[in-house]
Amino acid sequence: MEIKPTEISISKMFGGYNKRYKHYSPTLGCSMNFHIFFPPASAPSHKFPVLYWLSGLTCTDENFIAKSGAQRAASSEGVALIVPDTSPRGLNVEGESDSWDFGVGAGFYLNATQEKWKNWKMYDYVVKELPTLLHENFPELDTSRASIFGHSMGGHGALTIYLKNLDKYKSVSAFAPIANPVNCPWGLKAFTNYLGENKADWEEYDATCLVSKSNNVSATILIDQGEDDKFYKDHQLLPQKFEEACRKVNAPILLRLQPGYDHSYFFIATFIDDHVRHHAQALNL
Repeated sequence: MEIKPTEISISKMFGGYNKRYKHYSPTLGCSMNFHIFFPPASAPSHKFPVLYWLSGLTCTDENFIAKSGAQRAASSEGVALIVPDTSPRGLNVEGESDSWDFGVGAGFYLNATQEKWKNWKMYDYVVKELPTLLHENFPELDTSRASIFGHSMGGHGALTIYLKNLDKYKSVSAFAPIANPVNCPWGLKAFTNYLGENKADWEEYDATCLVSKSNNVSATILIDQGEDDKFYKDHQLLPQKFEEACRKVNAPILLRLQPGYDHSYFFIATFIDDHVRHHAQALNL
């Protein structure tokens, strides 16, 4: 069980390198993969700030790296991209692959409390284990300068993790996040199974509930939402609920509704540069 990460692939891109790593995660009890995009180094001793990307339902650590085109802006801004997987894998828990929106590929970036799903601790993996692993194994990364963003389920993860750890992250943004999961079908299904019936426990992983209790958000929260997004129309995402909660506590938010765009990586790739620059500005202050 190799806790230290092993490099399993490398591809040059925009002067930097996409590198994929494998390691054993004590938090999740299984082997996990993650990607790092290292921008080109300006000097041998140069340390890069880190920008964590959290992916959506059904994704692995590969989708964003292959489809988003974020490396172009990350390379020019000198920011390293860190892309973990979306759930534990290979544990063979009964029912883990029965549906695309729960179990494997659907960790929801929380710490499950129900015994059957006790390994689903993606919150601790992203917030605690991964940053420590990076700090100990990659001297070229400055993990004390970190920001976070994500898409859909990963947008939910980024917003909630940021709001619970304002001291750890300089900024947050999201594409089509599940912004109020206690009030949508995806959230209802995931939270009931992972967290049990007590709805007060659910609110700890709901961005709208969390921001309404927060009075010290100072960095602008950037959210892009496609207006032709099927899941937006089906009331799975509810970004306006989050925006309303932000306004009530004077948390700065920029919610941009993008006409004609859907929920896909075509949408993400279109606006990714804005997001990378949003974070680079906060990370390089």
